[in-house]
Parts: sequence; C-alpha cells; structure tokens
Amino acid sequence: MPFAGGGTRTAAERAALWGSEKAPGTEVRDRARSRSAPGPGTAGARPRAEKRVRSPGAAGKGGTVSTQPNTQSPNHGSPNHGSPDRGSPAGRPLEPGGEVTVVLLKSRDRRVSYPAEALRDDGVHAVVRAPWAGPPVRDFGFVRFERGDVFTEHYWRDRWFSVKEVRAADGSLKGWYCDVTRPARVEGGTLTTWDLELDLWVSADRSAVLRLDEDEFEAEGLAGRDPEAAGHARRALDELEDLARSGGFAALLD
Repeated sequence: MPFAGGGTRTAAERAALWGSEKAPGTEVRDRARSRSAPGPGTAGARPRAEKRVRSPGAAGKGGTVSTQPNTQSPNHGSPNHGSPDRGSPAGRPLEPGGEVTVVLLKSRDRRVSYPAEALRDDGVHAVVRAPWAGPPVRDFGFVRFERGDVFTEHYWRDRWFSVKEVRAADGSLKGWYCDVTRPARVEGGTLTTWDLELDLWVSADRSAVLRLDEDEFEAEGLAGRDPEAAGHARRALDELEDLARSGGFAALLD
C-alpha cells in the first residue's frame, strides 16, 4: 500500500496501522441520520434516529489508500478544490470489458484506487464493476459487506454524485451506496472522482434511507472554501434522497 515517500507497507504493518477490525478506506466516522418515510400520524414528519457508523470506503473492495499529495485536483492543483473544468475534453469513453482504475480523491490528501471492469460508457454515464475484496465480513450496522459481493458503480461526467449497486454473491440486491462527488473525469484507463464526504445508503426494499457523514462534511469546511461546490454537494444529497424515496433509481441507472 503506497504511502508518502514511495514506501510500501506489508500486510502485517497494515494490520498494525488499521487494526484487525478496520479495513483501509473506512476511516471516516460520522453519524447516520435514519429518515423514515412519513407514515400515518406523522403529519409528514421524518423521525430521526442517530447512531455512530463508519462509512465503507472504496478501498474495502481491494483498493489502496495513499497519503501522497493529490496532483489531480479538480482545479488543476488549486488548494481550494474548485469545480472541475467541465468544458475540457473528458477523454475517450471506456471500452466495455476493459480494465479501468477507479481513483477516489478525498480530503487531507487521501487517495483511494482500485481496479474495476468497464461495462458501458456513453461519454456521460460510465458504469464499472468491482468485487468487494476487503475483510471477509464487514458489518456497518446498516449493511454487511462480504466476500463475493459485487459493486456495479455508476459515474456521471455531469452529475455531482455516483451510485453503487451492491449485490451478494447469489445475485440478491443489498442496496445502493451513493457518494456525493464532483463530476467524474475519464482519462485513458482511469476514472477519477473527488469525494465530498456526504453519502447516502438505500436498502434494497427502500425501507432504510440513511444520510451519512453530514458532520464530516461540515467539519471539512468546504462551504467556507468553495460555497458553490458545497451548494452542489447539498443539492446532490437531497436529489439522491428524493430519487430513493420516489423509486427513481431505475430510470437514473438505466
């Protein structure tokens, strides 16, 4: 696992760093807000139960976490992480069946990457598939990720989020894990997104729609550095929640 300075950690060293119960990429801690759909007698209110959870980082699927400085800033090195230049060429679409490296750039110079298979790409909406390759079982309370799980991941070059459909080894749907990110960029065989901390989990039966990491988002201070991007992020989370509650994911992912 690459670290600053170009060194490599052994499995034993990684275990010592993260502990036997913590996979790389799951370092984000925050509160999940469970918003139940309004029911009889609620007058439209959304009761909220809070519990401590850990967001399942993409590195759990076999990726690597690096603390080397990000050179792929969406503003070409700007420390304020401005909006990507959406007028610049996005590169050629991914070839179906080809291998692609998914790169997730996070705050505090964290960089997560993992291999995936390209399924389709129309130049705006790219879909890739990657297996869960973290610990044999990882229980986050609201979902269990296990060996054999498969993530079908949807990215857009013009939307501020990505959606990952999670299925068990037997093909049964577990749900959708959604990341609020800057629009994706594809260059060569690399698909890059910039994580904005906010996430949403939607269970397969849509009985649970959980807004994740809102405290983490506020703590990062994006609103002060880049109010426009922070506004995009909040609206993206609201849009994802609305789609989840209205059953709009099927049309979105088509």
